[in-house]
Amino acid sequence: MLAAAVSAALFGCAGQQESKATLPAGVTLLETVSFSGQDVGIPYRKYQLANGLTVILHEDHSDPLVHVDVTYHVGSGRELEGRSGFAHLFEHMMFQGSEHVGDEQHFKMVTEAGGTLNGTTNTDRTNYFETVPNNQLEKMLWLESDRMGFFLPALTEEKFEVQRETVKNERAQRIDNRPYGRMGERFNQAFYPQGHPYSWPVIGWPEDLDRADVEDVKHFFQRWYGPNNATLTIGGDFDEVQALAWVNKYFGEIPAGPAVAEPIKELVTLDEDRYLSMEDRVHLPLIRMGMPTVYARHEDEPALDLLSNILGGGKTSIFYKNLVKDGFAVQAGVSHPCQELACQFSLYALANPAKGGNLDAIEKIMRDSITEFEQRGVNDEDLEKVKVNFEAATIFGLQSVQVKVSSLAFNETFSGNPNMIGSDLARYANVTKEDVMRVFNRYIKDKPMVVMSVVPQGQKQLIAKADNFVAPTEKVAAVAVQDLNVKPQITSKFDRNVVPPVGAAPVLKIPTLWQGELANNIEVIGTETNETPTVEVVVYLNGGHRILDVQQAGLASITASMMNESSLKRSAEDLTQALEMLGSNVSFGASSYQSHLKISALTENLDATMKIVQEKLFEPAFKQADFDRVKQQLLQNLQRQLTEPSYLASRAFGTLLYGDKSPFGVSSGGSIESVSAITLDDVKAFYQRQYTAGNAQIVAVGNLSKDQMLTKLSGLNSWKGDKTPFPELAELPTFSGGKIYIVDKPEAAQSVIKIGKRALAYDATGTFFKSYLMNYPLGGAFNSRINLNLREDKGYTYGARSYFSGGPEQGYYQATASVRSDVTTEALIEFIKEINEFQATGMTEDELNFMQNSISQSKALDYETPYQKAGLMRNIQRYNLDDNYSEQQTKITNEVTLNELNGLAKSQLKIDDMLILVVGDRAKIESELSTLGYPIEILQL
Repeated sequence: MLAAAVSAALFGCAGQQESKATLPAGVTLLETVSFSGQDVGIPYRKYQLANGLTVILHEDHSDPLVHVDVTYHVGSGRELEGRSGFAHLFEHMMFQGSEHVGDEQHFKMVTEAGGTLNGTTNTDRTNYFETVPNNQLEKMLWLESDRMGFFLPALTEEKFEVQRETVKNERAQRIDNRPYGRMGERFNQAFYPQGHPYSWPVIGWPEDLDRADVEDVKHFFQRWYGPNNATLTIGGDFDEVQALAWVNKYFGEIPAGPAVAEPIKELVTLDEDRYLSMEDRVHLPLIRMGMPTVYARHEDEPALDLLSNILGGGKTSIFYKNLVKDGFAVQAGVSHPCQELACQFSLYALANPAKGGNLDAIEKIMRDSITEFEQRGVNDEDLEKVKVNFEAATIFGLQSVQVKVSSLAFNETFSGNPNMIGSDLARYANVTKEDVMRVFNRYIKDKPMVVMSVVPQGQKQLIAKADNFVAPTEKVAAVAVQDLNVKPQITSKFDRNVVPPVGAAPVLKIPTLWQGELANNIEVIGTETNETPTVEVVVYLNGGHRILDVQQAGLASITASMMNESSLKRSAEDLTQALEMLGSNVSFGASSYQSHLKISALTENLDATMKIVQEKLFEPAFKQADFDRVKQQLLQNLQRQLTEPSYLASRAFGTLLYGDKSPFGVSSGGSIESVSAITLDDVKAFYQRQYTAGNAQIVAVGNLSKDQMLTKLSGLNSWKGDKTPFPELAELPTFSGGKIYIVDKPEAAQSVIKIGKRALAYDATGTFFKSYLMNYPLGGAFNSRINLNLREDKGYTYGARSYFSGGPEQGYYQATASVRSDVTTEALIEFIKEINEFQATGMTEDELNFMQNSISQSKALDYETPYQKAGLMRNIQRYNLDDNYSEQQTKITNEVTLNELNGLAKSQLKIDDMLILVVGDRAKIESELSTLGYPIEILQL
């Protein structure tokens, strides 16, 4: 149905040349892929170097940027039992410099170039990527090639130890200190047989990380990081002939590594139901069930994906009806995630304690729901909506060069064919009702599964069934890497110490904006973009939490949730079904200063989507049953958030700065007390105050002209209502710094530190903006003083930063990090030292140049996607800015003086004006913190 739209989305901005006259020596053109008519795909050329490196080039000249991705076909699945965590640890190590790139210089060079960068690791692959202005491509290829070919000479014991600590901090932050964080790794131990490469976590077991050494890291690099196990993909605004010459220069002389065989794919099986449980610092009992199916790209994968959607894919699913709608669960769902070697048919539910929270009862409902599907079968709409949504997601997912590059790299790595979009669409389009029932009977019906219960500490009586599985004792492999053949040392044919020059700065393509009004005077700001046949519209309603009495905190959020429920004409399920059949999304939300309505649609389906928007906006049903369920879900989620250290820290920080009488000091999501008091009548009254034409402003991006867009939005012309004034703010509390506040979080693996004060309201070109520039080298960039100290030098944290945040009326300054509990005091000392030194002496000339280059050149990346364009326009609209305010910011950035910025540092960064908040295990941290000489106060939340 959407083939033409998909084709336009993927082919419309391509700029492929038909032939290349001469290829560099050693480079082979493997294929040229282009599209026309109804064909679907991303045009590209695929090459191979003599050393086995696969190179994919996709030209897209719509924005002045390039995205570079190097994907290595190695993840945690290549590790050995007892030697886990190497792939992820190595991802960190690869940012620590190489023979010709100094320590911390990779991040610095990319950031200073105005780019962004990162790396990720999963079970099957590791990738490194950068998005930069188009004049920086050669430098990126130099950087990536140097760590591929010249990493080992720069590897030191000290770097290894720091990154091992950083990985431990990441594990503590993302797993040990997070509710349900350890569930996945425990579940996988039961799901996979011992020794299976997915039976251990990607981040590794702590004891495995402890037994690793530098030699292990060297061997892992030598085994897996050869060019013959990598794919280099470049997309964006570049000249293909020049790019290929650079690729051959920088990568061509790197020797191939050991041969890499495809991993063996064997279907995982279970012989009986396996039950396991764990107690955790959580509020909501959770049950997770799963059974093995196939592996990625298996012929049955699409039918299993569709089956999971029918069972638990949202408000139209069986799970939602039986578990969430009836109030037994706060959340529930079914999915079918696939990896290279295995897929899981995964089912979960977060039990509602108000209904008892017993997981044995929830398990029965889940199993009964599977039986209900068998009896109900598959209907035509089930198939159609899933297929339409898959096709629509394909279009929306290709609005950036990065996503297109990622798609090409992924498909090449795991199938040897970058051109898989069309065939993937066909795989899903061809699924029949009989296919879905066949895979249900083969993989799901009456099949053994793993059933895991996660319950609050001390409430073991809530588990689904007594444990019958105990994880086996880990076997430790004698070596970390097998089949090791060391690559020969490279003698480069040119001087790699010379940083490649960059071309002229790109000409920025700032969107051409238009402004208009609907017939009822609602302001509309928009821009036309023809890269995809899609429309993104956001209706902003000024007000939100700001127009409420703090005793009604949470009312804006709960009202927005009610707007996502039934209308007077249709149920929430029927409305969701109608949107899914169009491949559209319509959602309401609320925040501190506004409520909003987000609309995403294929252009051809915008008219039909807007009719649903009008129904939801103008005719909400506000049913008591919906309200009772939504309120209960919100209350349970608030209880859950009280188990999260980061939430506790944010809540306490706001209250300390602004007091509990100000909307800035009380969470917009509300508290258990405030939400408990909200009634349906409150929701109806707030709807009348908030959802009026007088409060509304609209931002629109799509492949429509101004007149066309305004015509499509004309259904909102009948909207009425005046603007709601903001109430007067309560007087702010007297603020005093120089004090440590502790929020006790017993057994916390990390401490959350926040240092800050009330600061400046937002401005685009004044003191607030200049303060942002001032803070950039202190805590605003990855290679800022604070992050390099606490993360890279000391290994105290996974990441530390500082920033100014400003709204229309108030703002604050904050320096923050989650640190290991045992170094809470030491980390706080370093924070204070860095802020004091920067306040006293300011930034250096080199830091000024770095900041100016980084921020001004990053503008090339700012307006690529529809939502980036929408963000620019909303800022103009919200703060009444000039259309060219972004250019004014660039001028200020390039002309601001060192003296002016350092003067701001002196006035804005006085540590004695700042409070210090620590959320952590009081029993472990208080005595040491008391040695710092600050008065300490214990906060109760």
